[in-house]
Amino acid sequence: MGEPLQIDVLTVFPGMLRGFLEESMLRRAARQGAVVFRTVDLRDFARDARRTADDRPYGGGPGMIMKPELWFEAIEAVRTPGARVILMTPSGVTFRQAEARRLAKARHLIFVCGHYEGIDDRVRAALVTDELSIGDYVLTNGVLPAAVVVDAVVRLLPGVLGGGEAATRDESFSEDRLEYPQYTRPPVYRGMAVPAVLQNGNHAEVEAWRERQALDRTAKRRPDLLVR
Repeated sequence: MGEPLQIDVLTVFPGMLRGFLEESMLRRAARQGAVVFRTVDLRDFARDARRTADDRPYGGGPGMIMKPELWFEAIEAVRTPGARVILMTPSGVTFRQAEARRLAKARHLIFVCGHYEGIDDRVRAALVTDELSIGDYVLTNGVLPAAVVVDAVVRLLPGVLGGGEAATRDESFSEDRLEYPQYTRPPVYRGMAVPAVLQNGNHAEVEAWRERQALDRTAKRRPDLLVR
């Protein structure tokens, strides 16, 4: 295994990530050296006793805006050459599996997780390399969206899931289609039987069935993927 992927998450709520990063696949990935996680409390870069991270917006309007100087100093303190600085924002590009694959090839990811009404735009203009959104809705802050992206990326790192590329090859969105239905034992439960083709041992027929099921499911639920 090569150098681990470094992931830094910058936020005023570092506690939101503790349990998430210490469970399941993410914990295993860190223990086996595939990734190194670090949460950075933005308030550690504040210069007043109240650890102020926000101020009123120029031009008026509701809410508060996060101050630029804290973000500049925090990002510059952790940034390495070639690092991707990712702003989680509803106005960003919609995050998709293809982007997860690209991010999994990076060596350092820095997640910028705003709060309140947003971040002073000078941070975006000067430091951010990527702007991502996980959907057309608004959340309280950027930590949960960052967690979604982190999970999608880390599971693609070599050796994390086991089984090499085969572990993720047939998943939904891996080839712009949804995944086929899956079954396990018992073969019949409450009158519902596992499709016979999956039990006959003919691998060619199984693959053909899965291909048809994936295309049919995609056509019904996400036809935009087939067009794309």
